[in-house]
Amino acid sequence: MPAGAVRSGWRGKLRAVADLIRLPKQYGTLLLAAPALWSLMIAAHGRPPIWLLSVFITGAFVMRSAGCALNDLADRNFDRHVERTKDRPLASGRLTPGEALAVGAILSTVALGLALTLNPLALALSVGGFAVAALYPLTKRVVSAPQAVMGTAFGWGALLAWAAVRNDLAPPAVVIFVATICWAAAYDTIYALLDRDDDLKIGVRSSAILFGRHAWLGVGALLTLALLGLIVLGLIVPLGLVYAGTLTIVALIFTYQTWVLRGSPDRSTTFRLFQSHVGVGLLILFGITIDLTLR
Repeated sequence: MPAGAVRSGWRGKLRAVADLIRLPKQYGTLLLAAPALWSLMIAAHGRPPIWLLSVFITGAFVMRSAGCALNDLADRNFDRHVERTKDRPLASGRLTPGEALAVGAILSTVALGLALTLNPLALALSVGGFAVAALYPLTKRVVSAPQAVMGTAFGWGALLAWAAVRNDLAPPAVVIFVATICWAAAYDTIYALLDRDDDLKIGVRSSAILFGRHAWLGVGALLTLALLGLIVLGLIVPLGLVYAGTLTIVALIFTYQTWVLRGSPDRSTTFRLFQSHVGVGLLILFGITIDLTLR
């Protein structure tokens, strides 16, 4: 085989791997990192060790990437029939299941290496978090609201981060965990609206299908519960006026999103609503960090 063809083949594989782990689309990493960083900041009184920050930021990227590989392995036969996902590397044949499994195994090994730098409680929690993340793709076949399972996986980092700092679990971490389940279930329901018609045809379950024409109401209820959890967090830590101000902005964003969803927005608007939750997560992190720093 000519050297040029070999190089072209490797470049194609590398591009396919980048697409598999959603390398150009890092909003998932930021959404996964946000609750863990909220918890890390509070547990460390706003001054977490640099090495722990590095572990959790790197871990969010690695775990989200591994999750994408496992998700695409589980969904490869479904993805071929969904407009948004039909060009994914496994669905389109650019990667084989064995290649995707190898990528997932490498990333999981890196994640384990990061977890081994933590204390025994945090290490044990990391094993549980990985199990939830690995099971999530399979729940789309049997659970009417798999978005709640995904929310559990995304919120698990809050428990893990707290344990990594304090070597225990406490109410603030649990409140962040529960609030994140509601928050993530809400924004992932918005994301699921993009695929609702295709999912109905192929038999994949989602909260977007469960809520039906009342999806806006379901999302609004979940966002309200998330906001209430964040208010409770501010009271029990306690956090101050900066955090209260950020929650006021978050409340306005959530209200606006619910109102827009009630009008059955087009796909591009729906996707922008989903993406905006990255900003919500960072805004909350800003409020927490500034309030703790000003103490």
